[in-house]
Amino acid sequence: MAKLDLRGRKVKILATLGPASRGPEMIEKLLRAGADAFRVNMSHGDHATHAETIAAIRMVEKQVGRPVAVLCDLQGPKLRVGQFKDGKAVIRHSGHFTLDRNPALGDEHRVCLPHPELFGVLRKGQRLLIDDGKLRLKVIEADMDHILCSAEVGGIISDRKGVNVPDAVVPVPALTDKDRRDLAFALEQGADWIALSFVQRPEDVAEARKLMGRSTTALMAKIEKPAAIDRLEEIIELSDGIMVARGDLGVELNPEEVPPLQKRIVAATRRSGKPVVVATQMLESMIESPAPTRAEVSDVANAVYDGADAVMLSAETASGAWPVEAVTIMHRIACNVENDPGFAERLHFTQVRPDATTADALAQASATIAQTVMVAGIIVFTGSGSTARRVARERPDVPIMVLTPSAQIARRLALLWGTHAVQTKDIGSFEEMIAKGKRMALRHGFGTAGSKLVALAGVPFGTPGSTNLLHVVTLSGNELKER
Repeated sequence: MAKLDLRGRKVKILATLGPASRGPEMIEKLLRAGADAFRVNMSHGDHATHAETIAAIRMVEKQVGRPVAVLCDLQGPKLRVGQFKDGKAVIRHSGHFTLDRNPALGDEHRVCLPHPELFGVLRKGQRLLIDDGKLRLKVIEADMDHILCSAEVGGIISDRKGVNVPDAVVPVPALTDKDRRDLAFALEQGADWIALSFVQRPEDVAEARKLMGRSTTALMAKIEKPAAIDRLEEIIELSDGIMVARGDLGVELNPEEVPPLQKRIVAATRRSGKPVVVATQMLESMIESPAPTRAEVSDVANAVYDGADAVMLSAETASGAWPVEAVTIMHRIACNVENDPGFAERLHFTQVRPDATTADALAQASATIAQTVMVAGIIVFTGSGSTARRVARERPDVPIMVLTPSAQIARRLALLWGTHAVQTKDIGSFEEMIAKGKRMALRHGFGTAGSKLVALAGVPFGTPGSTNLLHVVTLSGNELKER
């Protein structure tokens, strides 16, 4: 089977696997079309199916010779109404409707809300959004047994529809019992990333970290609750990455509020040097259509211009009729944006300032040298991935080849902007570093004879956090003959 070549694209593509795409043959097609990482949605399917999916990813990964990240996305605490006598009811527009703790089947006047924690936090004037915001209720009065609402937008309500509470921090744990089981399963399966849903506060991230114990699997916080925006910097600090989950965020906020928030979240995460993923409804029409709308193309392009590390496909690849075409068009959009003469200027609208460390100073210098000397690429030797993140934060004009002895780090970096990770044996000397860097650069298409490269590493070798060496090398073309 042919190996995958250098992408020629810096932003990464995260594709969700599902009934339309979880077989090995389709996984390979998606990788070849441009996917860099795969999302396994724990909200659907059982553990046996997910285990088969992850095994298929690992098999194809070995065949194509490129590290592939597996992200397991936890469902999170989903609030839902109870059930109705006829399976559904009609809430009259401007009429009154009550949510209570009575387990009796509901009707057009009331329904059970089986979440006692909500009754203690809701106040007059706050909103309840039902069925992804299709029905909008405003609280008139609330106590520990009932919540009387006025229907700002009425309509049909049916069994177990979801409830969003945008105006209050709901005192529910970030991880349900199901999430805890799914988290343990994902760690057993060797997931590279865990995505934590419905994060409201930094404590939610800390709780997940505690459950993960000594695991080195990376943790990504999904920003989809307005409450999370108020403590965004703290959440970023505790996370390994951030996902802008625009689906639920768009339900709980007015639609016009989401674009500026997306830019704010992307910029804040970029400044931290951690990966940020823009997700949900990016090419939604391609669930059924072989081509996207022009508005969807612009949406993807804007995320690339903003410098997002990755863009995500959800139902488009999980259950849609055109999964390969969705990845293909996303790849083409990204390539065209990155080839725009004005791309670099737009990319650096977000100002990133290095910390006062040697590693950050060298990372910034590598990007400056790449632009000044016209090098073909930057080679990073890393054991933890930290140096790679520092260099990627600078958004250099050239690709970044990351050489690491850790398969897990190589896979995790599949979601980091501009990187091409290669698992290789650790190095023991400066001479070995230069020789291996040149050899790998030629093997993986980072330049030809005469090309210059910037190499970053730490001495003593094998010591995490010791990046203190920058060297410019020139390829002779003979390196591949060397052992």
